[in-house]
Amino acid sequence: MNLVRAELERLSARRFVQLMVVLLALAFAVTAATTLAGSHRPSEAELSSARTQAAEALQGMEATHQQCLARQNGVIPPGDAGDYFPTDCSEFDPIRQDRLPIAADYLPGVFSFEQQARPLLYFLIAFLVLFGFLVGASYVGADLNSGGVVNLLLWRPRRLTVLGTKLGTLLGTVLALAVAASLVYLATFWVIGQTAGLGGQPGDDFWRSLGAVHGRGLVLVLLATALGFAIATLGRHTSAALGAAAAYAVVWELGARLVLEIVDARRPDRLMLSSHIAAWLNGEVRFWDNRLCTSSSGTGPCSGFYSLTWGPSLVVLLAITGGLTVAAFAVFRRRDLL
Repeated sequence: MNLVRAELERLSARRFVQLMVVLLALAFAVTAATTLAGSHRPSEAELSSARTQAAEALQGMEATHQQCLARQNGVIPPGDAGDYFPTDCSEFDPIRQDRLPIAADYLPGVFSFEQQARPLLYFLIAFLVLFGFLVGASYVGADLNSGGVVNLLLWRPRRLTVLGTKLGTLLGTVLALAVAASLVYLATFWVIGQTAGLGGQPGDDFWRSLGAVHGRGLVLVLLATALGFAIATLGRHTSAALGAAAAYAVVWELGARLVLEIVDARRPDRLMLSSHIAAWLNGEVRFWDNRLCTSSSGTGPCSGFYSLTWGPSLVVLLAITGGLTVAAFAVFRRRDLL
């Protein structure tokens, strides 16, 4: 008996998995159809007007930066202008901005693949994370609850081998589906941008950045799948994973966050799983905490911002998922399955 092939057949035959695949395709189709219906090819007049507005916005940024530098150097008396300028003018420097105004920013109703591919990819990753968590939980939870695992152990009486094959088959299937869905998804919106929107000419930096987000998203999908699988194995039911996820969101992400704000805890976002997920996907996220400046003893300016980077966040995600997975295997090895 080929255990991997048997698990693939069991996984593909589950109605819940089939339903989730249909919902994935439906969400994709609705998003693509909505984007196509709300976009059009810009005319030369629209492009010319958009380029002019982008150039004017850039000139305004440069003028503001120069005015801030002049105020800082004492060239403009403080009473001559009512605008507020910070002590550090670098935040107005166009060179230091994350992005500069471009023509696509001033083309309403025109889909730009270069501008909107990243948000669309985030949407797909979020759906795939939910897909992986639910499929992982239902796949093992239903077998444990219905006795399917016991029947399988009659053929292959090695618990860890059976559970490991289940997890490996699940992760491989979800990964293959996620990669295929991502490629079709991005290719479709690329075609929409070229035929019914603003095509543009994305450079190597764009594709590297998009590829990095995609790779991190796939890792997150696999972690969510393993997490749902582990919690359902520990609870012996699909509802255990769903209940744990709901309880965490309500008790910790909402309740504990409120309590931390009441007690004026420093850097509360470091304790939230959502913050580490955002840091992993984006490479780095910044949070603001006014208590950092009030407790600072330095003489330099204090911005009140602190950062979470992808490295420590990945360690946190791996530790949680790995710990629960190891616990699930340890419990499954000794637990009475009847």
